[in-house]
Amino acid sequence: MTRHERLTDPRDRHFSAALDFGREWLRAPLRVGAVAPSGSALARAMTRGLSDEDGPVLELGPGTGVFTAALLARGIPPERIAAIELGEHFAVALARRLPRVTVLQGDAARVGRLTPFGAGQAGSVVCGLPLLSMPPSIVLRILAGGFAALKPDGQFRLFTYGPKCPVPAPILDRVGIVARRAAFVPLNIPPASVYILKREVRAA
Repeated sequence: MTRHERLTDPRDRHFSAALDFGREWLRAPLRVGAVAPSGSALARAMTRGLSDEDGPVLELGPGTGVFTAALLARGIPPERIAAIELGEHFAVALARRLPRVTVLQGDAARVGRLTPFGAGQAGSVVCGLPLLSMPPSIVLRILAGGFAALKPDGQFRLFTYGPKCPVPAPILDRVGIVARRAAFVPLNIPPASVYILKREVRAA
């Protein structure tokens, strides 16, 4: 039996993903920003309500691909998903595991330039990055670039282990977006909250 055949068992794929995550955490714990990969409950909460109509989807920091798999399970075609991953090991492993998904190794702060869908064409951004551990200037670049890549009514989804939205209010105001807490996932390790960010609708 080949390694590829062994990994067709979901338990083996999960074990392999956990090993990949552990190796990457040892290489760059601050960049990874968590001690365990996101769980299936958080992945379901992050993608709840999304469908092909909400694509194309840009995924920032896919890591082991837990959210990517959840997007595919929601019926979003792999050709309408582009994942931007800074870590070479994560990027190579994800591209090998999901060859029809566009995987780009690069900095999510350059999402506006890296998106393969063109400016203002993505329907959703799903962000798995540890924004709480990033400098505000980097968070601003990620948010500004993400919304530049989104359609006018597009949405930016993220999660946090903290008690409130990880994007500081001055950055929300500067980009012109509002944040809404959409879900709390107590079964994740650690427990997490999901936020949906959208452009602020200003009165005429």
